[in-house]
Amino acid sequence: MARRALLAVAVVLAVALLAAAGLGGYEASRQVRRGLEAAPTPTPTPSALASATVAPPSSPPGSAGPAAVAGAVATALRPVVAAPALGSRLRAQVADAATGAVLYAQGPDTDAAPASTMKLLTASAVLATRGGAYRIPTTLSTDGAGTVYLVGGGDPTLTAAEPPAAPAYAGAARLSDLAAQATRAKVPVRRVVVDDSRYSGPSVNPAWEAGDIPSDYASPVTAVMVDGGRASPSAVIRSSTPDLDAGRALAAQLGVPGAPVTRGTAPPTARVLGTVRSAPMSVLIGQMLQQSDNVIAECLARQVAVASHQPASFDGAATAVRSTLAALGVDVGAGLHDGSGLATTDRVAAAALVDVLRLIVSPEHPQLHPVVTGLPVAAWSGTLADRFLSGSAAGGAGVVRAKTGTLTGVSALAGLVHDRSGRLLAFALLADQVPATGTAAAEAALDRVAATLAACGCTS
Repeated sequence: MARRALLAVAVVLAVALLAAAGLGGYEASRQVRRGLEAAPTPTPTPSALASATVAPPSSPPGSAGPAAVAGAVATALRPVVAAPALGSRLRAQVADAATGAVLYAQGPDTDAAPASTMKLLTASAVLATRGGAYRIPTTLSTDGAGTVYLVGGGDPTLTAAEPPAAPAYAGAARLSDLAAQATRAKVPVRRVVVDDSRYSGPSVNPAWEAGDIPSDYASPVTAVMVDGGRASPSAVIRSSTPDLDAGRALAAQLGVPGAPVTRGTAPPTARVLGTVRSAPMSVLIGQMLQQSDNVIAECLARQVAVASHQPASFDGAATAVRSTLAALGVDVGAGLHDGSGLATTDRVAAAALVDVLRLIVSPEHPQLHPVVTGLPVAAWSGTLADRFLSGSAAGGAGVVRAKTGTLTGVSALAGLVHDRSGRLLAFALLADQVPATGTAAAEAALDRVAATLAACGCTS
């Protein structure tokens, strides 16, 4: 989730139900965080409902039909890419996903602020290095003399929720299971030490804005945390000390809520009491992309660093993501400074994003396919659940799969869409000079561009 971010939205079973219940408050909250007036909830058109209430396929989309012609695509896009709402600069590329033929380009090789479309790079790199089945461990150990060590492997979804309470993230490992293992071992507990040593460097990126920490979309990045850096599973604002909050939650579940909680490192001689593991990486990627979750993104970028034998820091993660994608044939440049896209200094070219999108649907890289299936679907799920609902954008409902990106002055959309002939297109749209009060209008304009591609029978 990007700055001025969208709240986490579960996969929606019916757009009509979403529009009728809860979307108004959600939209108002989002607009307030952006400093805008609350906008009225759009009313879904019949065509949007017809498309969006059919569950999208769970496998990477294929490509069929005659190839589009660049000149025809440019003619179709010309009026919508010139929308004033997109500000004074749009970097864009559209390509045939199968052949790579460029069908439209506007400054595609010039770096621009990607906002949360950066998460496409992180997701692809972590699948390439860890694989979709990998689960992140969290360990509890003891010195036998009253100190227990909560040793983080970097799982941001570990939950403090005790059954039957729901965790913040479905399928999360539970702190209560670690506590139960310690209780069964009948070890004394007088002190809890949280071990963040898996990560290095600063826990807050210096290129993030001051208002990002704490917020509803970001916390310090620590190897030990619960519920995405929240002090409790239902908290809206994330914590400034997520590791210590995890330690306090553990102490409470061990029956010693008043025990001191400190940071430290488990000694090599500490006896392991138990280990829990996160949901598979493919699930974490879906949660990151659907909710645009910055904390998950930063933790997954560090998994790339660990797997690549780089420091598990912001710099190490950026280096690891860059080198991993380079090994897959994609040069993303030197503009990566985090894994989420929150950094104001992040820069990526639209062409690089399109290259990554082509990779994730490629039959030669099946390990990357969870990125496709994790993408929000227009008018259906995640950060696109309340978009593509009306007007000329409604033609993209249920058809466009894309990652959103929003920062102050930046609106982005990068994803996949079948054109009217059934040809799969990859696109990246980066508008990074949008008026600060014009985010909603810029999003609507980007939606119209993607919907135009869906409607395009641009074969001649």
